[in-house]
Amino acid sequence: MSTTRPLSRTLLKVCGATGPRDIEAAAAAGADCVGLWHGVPGGPSELDADGLAALVAAARPAGLLPVLVTFLADPGVLAEIVRRTGVAWVQLHAYQPPAVVRALREALPAEVGLVKVLHVDEAGGCVERPLIGAYERAGTDLFLLDTATGDGRIGSTGAALDPARLTSLLPRLGRPFLLAGGLTPASRRAYEDVVRHSGFRGIDVDTAARDLASGRFGVPEIAALARAWRTGSPVPDPPRLELSR
Repeated sequence: MSTTRPLSRTLLKVCGATGPRDIEAAAAAGADCVGLWHGVPGGPSELDADGLAALVAAARPAGLLPVLVTFLADPGVLAEIVRRTGVAWVQLHAYQPPAVVRALREALPAEVGLVKVLHVDEAGGCVERPLIGAYERAGTDLFLLDTATGDGRIGSTGAALDPARLTSLLPRLGRPFLLAGGLTPASRRAYEDVVRHSGFRGIDVDTAARDLASGRFGVPEIAALARAWRTGSPVPDPPRLELSR
């Protein structure tokens, strides 16, 4: 099987919207999907059920695909959230086993996409590696490759994946994937081999999608990500400051 693919539009998912202004900025800057956190205890972008439903309702007419990003592992609870809010994808961003994916797939309409995060550590290890085939058989539609830090943090860590560490994992994937983990406009070139892989579909970004002053999604920041990752044109990263969020 070829490991290269024809050039096509790279999906851009920006993660962690918390209000209508974030939805407006993501849509204006050319994002495709917006990640909405619910069931992420202590998460800086956590939404309650009503807030989640409101942003799903705002995302769809803006042309954005709303994605539930969650650590929840109860298929019944998750299915009810999907029914209540109308999210388009469910992103299981923790260590939920394949049985959860299977039960959720059986409970949800076929058009609702299931995304399973695979956590890659700084040495290139992936705790879900032995389960990839089981996740695929259970009904996973799309994987997302993201960083698990040495201190155990997962999800919007801002920590980058070493592209060289992904080479042994990619051949194991029988489903398409998104790339995450501290991505910026300027880092696009370092991931050339990953971008050219047949399964690559796009990127998922939180930190680099935000305006420094406000900590909210910024149109110039998201537009720079879209330009760099869709065209390959080099775009320098703006200076980054630590945000208190």
